[in-house]
Amino acid sequence: MPTDSAPSNIPPVLRPDDPPVHILDDLAARFADEVRGETAGIRLSGITLATADLNAGDVFVALQGGARHGAEFATDAVARGAVAIVTDAAGADRAAAAGVPVIVVDDPRARLGDLSAWVYRTGRGDDLPILFGTTGTNGKTSVSHLLEGILEQLDVVTGLSSTAERHIAGQIIVSRLTTPEAYEMHALLALMRERGVEAVAVEVSAQALSRRRVDGIVFDVAGFTNLTHDHLDDYADMREYFEAKMPLFRPDRSRRAVISVDHASGTEVFQRCEVPAVTVGTPDIASDVDAARAADWVVEIVDERQDGTQFRLSGPDGRTLTTVVPVIGRHMAANAGLAIVMILEGGYAWERIVDALDGSRIQAYLPGRTELVSAAEGPAIYVDFGHSPDAFEKTLAAVRRVTPGTVVMLFGADGDRDATKRHDMGRTAVEGSDILIVTDHHPRFEEPDSIRATLIEGARRTRPDADIREFSPPERAIIEAVALVGEGDAILWAGPGHQDYRDIRGMRTPYSARELSRRALRAAGWPVIEPRWPVPYPDEETPASDPLRPAF
Repeated sequence: MPTDSAPSNIPPVLRPDDPPVHILDDLAARFADEVRGETAGIRLSGITLATADLNAGDVFVALQGGARHGAEFATDAVARGAVAIVTDAAGADRAAAAGVPVIVVDDPRARLGDLSAWVYRTGRGDDLPILFGTTGTNGKTSVSHLLEGILEQLDVVTGLSSTAERHIAGQIIVSRLTTPEAYEMHALLALMRERGVEAVAVEVSAQALSRRRVDGIVFDVAGFTNLTHDHLDDYADMREYFEAKMPLFRPDRSRRAVISVDHASGTEVFQRCEVPAVTVGTPDIASDVDAARAADWVVEIVDERQDGTQFRLSGPDGRTLTTVVPVIGRHMAANAGLAIVMILEGGYAWERIVDALDGSRIQAYLPGRTELVSAAEGPAIYVDFGHSPDAFEKTLAAVRRVTPGTVVMLFGADGDRDATKRHDMGRTAVEGSDILIVTDHHPRFEEPDSIRATLIEGARRTRPDADIREFSPPERAIIEAVALVGEGDAILWAGPGHQDYRDIRGMRTPYSARELSRRALRAAGWPVIEPRWPVPYPDEETPASDPLRPAF
């Protein structure tokens, strides 16, 4: 739904500096079911469905929202510089009162991607960077950042759109959504092309496919990581959630695919994939070891250390390389293997990839993905974005393998989101840790006490005698956690990852698990790994999210 303004700490929509200019007549001829008003001679250079993002020369797309129709905002859109309104028959009369031409289409939401691709010349057949799109429950962000890091090691100018950040040829901007709205996504691709970007890694959520945020985009390579319990607040059941991801593997969405078969879901994706596809398997973590071993490409774990995971990738014709992914976890090696094969399928020569990676380390920064914020001396603290039972299980196992001492798990759960996974979150958290601390995350409009109680209930059912503690708020919880550990011990703080706010009753409260962890360590006399960027939170009154600076 359009809004009159956006919070000051929400990053801006990114657009090309010199966008293509079109004539409204051409848009009408291509898309309109009906035209109201005179379109001749009107020039347009952008498109949006939010008045807060509107620039002079834009077409404003007015959609039916849950309670109000976007056509109610048509007059405001025109005052801000909109040259035309695109809407449906239900909004046409109201939009016409704004005094600019109205382009009536049957389903504006369904046409937004194609409209945006036409406006920014970013559709099939247009001159675009190589596009890599990754979907799955867990690992999408990691694969996207690994793609970018590896491509940069190949001296490729890159772009990135992930849950955590947007990158454009080295510029870093905090993300608004996991996958932007279609008009934002196409504008971003046009800007990347303008800046000389050669290849782009895009995180593609199920919601992005369901809500048509990647309409009009054809990925050169689509990747699939896994499908585990999550997002049942958006989908009726796991089958509906699975089906929401399948459109990415059709010819209208992608040209090739690389699919992990470490989960049964990957095997089904491969069987139903409608584009040429290859498989990747990691026997050390696969639910079906035989399927993983039979994959086109196999990831074998060589060594696990606190500063990274070494693995060997082997494929057809005797091709092999050994490298290190700079985070812990066999699942992270699987993500890196998937990224490498996606790059190969994107047209980059195997020899070029080997020269950059074999016997070396992948030079990628994965914000908030088992991110180590402590130094070599003292207890280890890992901050992770994982918020599903499967993510907890894999990440805790990874922490356990590199920790000689006690493992403390600290986590909370989202309010107003999938509540059906909370008992399983508590179960996997207590199964993989020595001490469990339950705290708050994004309560939104739920009572945080109730959320914590459900998580603790799930944990108690599994291990009635476990050491389970409860602290609120999280600022206190991390201090209590650090007080419990020493040299050789580890804390996994799961949930917040890269995020720099908490959603409390609709307000974004400045907050950084990474910075809070560093402060707790320093207060206890331990060294830390300093952040890449200066951190104003929480001692200053300025917003935690500067749109032109990455999250903490």
